[in-house]
Amino acid sequence: MAQIDPIDRLMRAALISDEMFVETLSNLMKHDLRISVRELAEKSGISPSSLYKLLHGRRSPNLSTLREIIRTLRQFYHVADEDFIGLIAARAVLEIVEERVADVGGRRMRVREYPVHTMEDAIVAAVRAEREGAIAIVCAPIVSSIIEQLVHVPVATIIPRESVQRAIELAARKAWV
Repeated sequence: MAQIDPIDRLMRAALISDEMFVETLSNLMKHDLRISVRELAEKSGISPSSLYKLLHGRRSPNLSTLREIIRTLRQFYHVADEDFIGLIAARAVLEIVEERVADVGGRRMRVREYPVHTMEDAIVAAVRAEREGAIAIVCAPIVSSIIEQLVHVPVATIIPRESVQRAIELAARKAWV
C-alpha cells in the first residue's frame, strides 16, 4: 500500500474538518518531524500563541495560516540541498539516539528518523527515505537485505553488540527466577 505524502495528508485533513487538520498536524509534528510548536512558529513566522490556539481547537486556521504551515512543513520534509542519512528503527531505538547530526570525516551529516513498527513499515520507510533524498539508510538486520534490494543508496545495518549481550543476560535472569 502506498503511503500518502504527509503534506497531501495535511491538506486533505484541512478540507475535511478543523479537528482532522489539528489531529494530522499534531501527529506530523510529534511523530514524523519531532518538532515543537516553538520550532514551527520560528520557521513559519506564525506566532506561537496562534499555533497553540489552533492546535487546541480554539481557533480555525485561515487560508494564509494554512499556506504558511504547509510551506514550512515542506521545508522540514524536503531539505533539498542538505544531505541526510535515513535512520529506520522502532521508536524505542530512536529515543536513545542522542545526536541528530553526525560528524563523519569532518563533514556534518544530518540524521532523519523514520519510526516504524513492522517490517512492512520499515520497507515503506526505506523507499520513502530514498525518495526524499537520503544518501544512505541505516536499519535493523532483519530488513537490511530486503531494503538493499529495493533502494539505490547504500544500506548500513545496526549491529547492537552491547544491547544483545544485555538482553541475553536479562533473559537468563528471568529464566532463573
